[in-house]
Amino acid sequence: MMIENDQQFKQALSGLSIAEQRSLAGQFIDSVAYLNPDPLIARVVTMVRKKIPSSIELDELYNSIKSLAVKTYTACGGDANWSAQAAHFVATASKACLTPVEHLGNNHNLAWKCAMQTRMANNCEMIDSDSDSEAIANEAQKQYAITRTFINTELS
Repeated sequence: MMIENDQQFKQALSGLSIAEQRSLAGQFIDSVAYLNPDPLIARVVTMVRKKIPSSIELDELYNSIKSLAVKTYTACGGDANWSAQAAHFVATASKACLTPVEHLGNNHNLAWKCAMQTRMANNCEMIDSDSDSEAIANEAQKQYAITRTFINTELS
């Protein structure tokens, strides 16, 4: 599958089931998890890698992550603390990944929402480190590659 831009990326993501989107979104989060050391982030990545996490597990962790997203938002403050903002976006990506189906509305593309939040976390890291390093700057390309691999291996 060809994924070279966001239009192709979003189209590929929208063709996945919710469980597949969660699993893939977990890989996006894992890519930036170092920006938020809270153990809940690692729990999200571990849980969505399960083939079929229980709805009770998902609901419980979703509520915890939702609280973490609020906590990290208030920690950001107005001083442009880019490290705190990056941590917040990782928490928000995790929240998007675990969003209950009934809260998704017509747009079931939770992997897309997660991808955008992880890119924001990456951007904050880039600003915080005052770097335009290729390793940091190319989160979108990294997501395209992760998605191609996921589709070619997981879904084959």
